[in-house]
Amino acid sequence: MNKVELVSIVAEKTGSTKKVVDEVINEFMDAIVNTLANDEKVVLSGFGTFEVRVRAERTGRNPRNGELITIPSQKSPAFKSGKLLKDAVK
Repeated sequence: MNKVELVSIVAEKTGSTKKVVDEVINEFMDAIVNTLANDEKVVLSGFGTFEVRVRAERTGRNPRNGELITIPSQKSPAFKSGKLLKDAVK
């Protein structure tokens, strides 16, 4: 499912227009992005948790020449599914 399909399904189930649902979904995603950018968690009970995790510095290899390189630590978004989501997928 992509965003367009999601908008169509939500609009149909709620009786709202696709334009309104698209705006709501965009604002929802913006809120999650802004919260994660501030190093905070987003917890949606039963669905899951969005959070920022720090990946440690590590050693890797340059694929072009095999030379060892140091990959710096970096922040990465992560999602951990909640119990209701896990149970629904089983």
